[in-house]
Amino acid sequence: MSGKTLGAVAVILAAVAMASPARAEKIAMKLNLTSASEVPPNDSKGTGTADVNFDTASKLLTWRVTYSGLTGPVTMAHFHGPAEPGKNAGIMIPFKDVASGAQGSATLTDTQAADLMAGKMYVNVHTAAHPGGEIRAQVVK
Repeated sequence: MSGKTLGAVAVILAAVAMASPARAEKIAMKLNLTSASEVPPNDSKGTGTADVNFDTASKLLTWRVTYSGLTGPVTMAHFHGPAEPGKNAGIMIPFKDVASGAQGSATLTDTQAADLMAGKMYVNVHTAAHPGGEIRAQVVK
């Protein structure tokens, strides 16, 4: 091949590489839910964990949330957003069957996926004693 041909091939390969979509990622996040993370914080001794996974290609979000030591039965739990740490926001994705923990999945919209990746979603667990939320954790990579 001539130098011109090699140069043209290199330019084409570079253009194809730049035009290729970003690689899909599977992101796993482990969260610790506490009363100190609530806004405003409360005095609950309850704690929880959330295993949150996100597939950037399919936009599938999956979760498994467990909790213990709460002031009473869980009345509801969900993802809220968009909100930075220390801020409150509306319900984004409700959880089902929250009595002894919660697990589920949802396909996010483009806006929800962007909020998730920007750290603007949080998990919130509510009880009768703490209707605004007893324990909470921000979803961060």
